[in-house]
Amino acid sequence: MNSQTTSHAIRDRAIELIGLMTGDEKHDASATSTLDVLVVLYDRILNVSPATIGDPTRDRFLLSKGHGPMAYYAVLAATGFIDPDVLLSFGTYASILGRHPDRKLVPGVEISSGSLGHGLPIAVGLAHGLQTRGGASAGARVFCLVGDAEFDEGSNHEAVVLAGRLGLQRLHVVVIDNGSATYGWPGGIAARFELEGWSTRTVDGRDRIALEAAFTAAHPGRPHVVVATIAERAS
Repeated sequence: MNSQTTSHAIRDRAIELIGLMTGDEKHDASATSTLDVLVVLYDRILNVSPATIGDPTRDRFLLSKGHGPMAYYAVLAATGFIDPDVLLSFGTYASILGRHPDRKLVPGVEISSGSLGHGLPIAVGLAHGLQTRGGASAGARVFCLVGDAEFDEGSNHEAVVLAGRLGLQRLHVVVIDNGSATYGWPGGIAARFELEGWSTRTVDGRDRIALEAAFTAAHPGRPHVVVATIAERAS
């Protein structure tokens, strides 16, 4: 089975699993906009598995766009991190699957998130720590998924500046650009990162082949961002 066939199977399974989650606060649009990115990351890019979630050499994935975790939970279930049956309890009082992910409850979740603007600054600090420490964590990378509307928060712009100045080669960011930001950025989101010395790629956020190529692009000595544009349509 080739990589694209595998990714397609995981995506189909994730869509099926998303259907198990119900409730008034599902944030369907947020979930479906991130689905293809998450499938490519967990199937083709991230060096992490259910057996290595405590391994210091693992890649770290941080979901900053935590207010739409359904696709995240579904992909974690489709790739063996959590039991698919748990999805039926999504959002209920006793469930481990809250409307924002909790790192203390959900296997494989690196940060508790949901409040806009937190994930990227945490990712910068984590990547800097791994780069500085070396040793057992040598080679570990940090991937952070943010929404375009999070750039209405000043904390993200500070993080972009600092990461560029530090040359955090281990840091990879993917921005889901569905046109939901209030203010935007002159020249587009990628221009904001380029200004601070980042390596950038802009691709269709539903094109899994283009996403994989963008995530694996070389960027020596610089942090890397992939802007995944999402048209307004169903998954």
